[in-house]
Amino acid sequence: MRRASRIITSSASNLSAHASSSFAVRKHSLTTLIRLQNHKNPQRESLPGDFLKWGSLGSFRASSFATGFSPLKPKPLDSIIDIERVKDRSPEDIASAWDDYHLGRGHIGASMKANLYHLLEHRTADCRYFVIPLWRGSGYTTMFAQVQMPHMIFTGLEDYKARGTQATPYFTVTYYNEFAQSKDMVLIRGDVVLPSKLSDSEAKWLLEATQTFYLNDVRYKLVERFNRQTHDFEFKDVLQALDMPNL
Repeated sequence: MRRASRIITSSASNLSAHASSSFAVRKHSLTTLIRLQNHKNPQRESLPGDFLKWGSLGSFRASSFATGFSPLKPKPLDSIIDIERVKDRSPEDIASAWDDYHLGRGHIGASMKANLYHLLEHRTADCRYFVIPLWRGSGYTTMFAQVQMPHMIFTGLEDYKARGTQATPYFTVTYYNEFAQSKDMVLIRGDVVLPSKLSDSEAKWLLEATQTFYLNDVRYKLVERFNRQTHDFEFKDVLQALDMPNL
């Protein structure tokens, strides 16, 4: 088995080349790096905020979209990883251990370069909302993403239309930038809130796909259109960008 220091390849670096990210699966002992925590299901919280009217998905319709949210209370980084113990480790070792620790726990562990995080932070400040199709079987379900860095929150678009501010998040993401300056890396943790609605693999793909729409210059134009010229937004353009059929 290869040592952790030899196996990390940052998927976020691939995003800078305008490609979808992929996070390698690694297995090794983490006892020297990670504090094992008792996992508790995050509390459900609604998505508070105002309403945004937008026209897309083939129709013009008043829909409830939050303009701000109070994210599920994230775990502080020092409750997950022993920061003092890993501060002298390489970014590759830290990222590898971080990814492995979250594997199979109902969480997603990932990392990205600091410059990509800053670009994501800059772009999401102006464009906080987007819709992503999640392919299942012979069709797709549409997910709604809302960003208020260092957090992302996802729920089903139809659930949000039906329940508005009472819609329950399916998946939440927190970015930890404690190592941004010293290691040129940002750690990412995703929590699957409703496993009945979203699997770990679907949540991982959802995070990766959403990041490409914010970090890819061409795809980001669709994000800008959704947020700034909503009546000109065409969902079929998102499907085309992801090579999905327009059903």
